[in-house]
Amino acid sequence: MYRGHRYLVDIISHAVWLYFRFSLSLRDVEELLAERGVTVTYETIRAWCSKFGPSYAAGLRRRRARSGDKWHLDEVLLKIRGKRHLLWRVVDQHGVVLDILVQERRDQASAERFLQCVLQSCEYEPRVVITDKLASYAPAIRRVLPRTEHRRHKRLNNRAENSHLPTRKRERVLQRFKSAEHAQRFLGPFSAVCNHFRPRRHRLTASAYRDIRTERHAVWREVTLAGVRP
Repeated sequence: MYRGHRYLVDIISHAVWLYFRFSLSLRDVEELLAERGVTVTYETIRAWCSKFGPSYAAGLRRRRARSGDKWHLDEVLLKIRGKRHLLWRVVDQHGVVLDILVQERRDQASAERFLQCVLQSCEYEPRVVITDKLASYAPAIRRVLPRTEHRRHKRLNNRAENSHLPTRKRERVLQRFKSAEHAQRFLGPFSAVCNHFRPRRHRLTASAYRDIRTERHAVWREVTLAGVRP
């Protein structure tokens, strides 16, 4: 995976981690690396994030614990070049983002397409699915998840609605997404990195949080070194 790159794996993986983990622009990452004596352009960092971000995200997903059996589904509006798009997102009861999909519509076909994508990535059916009162969800869930209980109540779905906040924050830093493909390409790795490096800190003691942080950085190094050729 790293053949042909003149920079060390540690530098590439650190640049990708900085970009997806914190609210930084590509130029911010360039400056942080320059302060450490690494001269690299922001366009090179963009190429690293596009090339290695999806593979790192896939490695993190393979190593995460089995997700919960209660799914929260929600969609949020994205304005891309003056055109309305919907970001569909599903999280479990622990706030872990299971999958995202950017689409132009919010009809039944779009809901079914999203549910099928989630099933393909998770490979199991949930016990309960919680949504808001969007009419497209009910027939889509009956068709794709016929054995799953469907609950529809706005206040029950705060878990999914809160998960949109980091995306909104990064959208402002990026000055909006440039295309639906750009949004999908960025938010896939971004969600996986958020899941991995943002445990529910308010429920952890300081020592427990430091232990988890050390463990997850070790997993990150394992993921990023997986593509190194001997």
